[in-house]
Amino acid sequence: MEKLYFEIPSIERKNEAIEYINEHYEYKSDINGSGGLHRYLDNYEGWLDKLEKDYTMTPSEERVPARTYFLVRESDHRIVGMINIRTALNERLSKFGGHIGYGIRPTERGKGYNKVNLYLGLKVCDEYGIETVFMDADLDNPASWKTMEALGGVRVKEYYNEDEKCMVVDYNIDVKNALEKYKEIYEPYVSNGKVK
Repeated sequence: MEKLYFEIPSIERKNEAIEYINEHYEYKSDINGSGGLHRYLDNYEGWLDKLEKDYTMTPSEERVPARTYFLVRESDHRIVGMINIRTALNERLSKFGGHIGYGIRPTERGKGYNKVNLYLGLKVCDEYGIETVFMDADLDNPASWKTMEALGGVRVKEYYNEDEKCMVVDYNIDVKNALEKYKEIYEPYVSNGKVK
């Protein structure tokens, strides 16, 4: 597998970021972990401003602070995925959504990239002092929940979500335990061994 790293979104990535989102539309794929980029295709600069506010936001029942990263492949510097990490949870996110939303572009799926994406995301959570990461996924999206399980995710609940009209599975991940236990597996695929 290729080496990967996190990159903070910047104006230099405007065209590539928009192309990343458009690929999801082309493949009729759900968009996850993009920090709302799909709503800013005509205002990328506005999205960057939103991300800056997200980083420093005071948690409330409406919004919580979050970090959004591009997952970039070292060999060609292509954006292969994205992740949105909520560094605090409100009541709603404590029940649905959790700490992390993530995704890999349709043409790059099935290569194990999202496991490295989550591994890097857990490193960020550790830096923020988050001990247990809560995540969820649709039951009919095994690629997502199997990624959680690959990083030590423990299924804590399975239920029907009335709002989304689908079965949902909830997972908890012990951050320090996961980073220690799976370091040998995923660290070799981290560019320079650290989050950029």
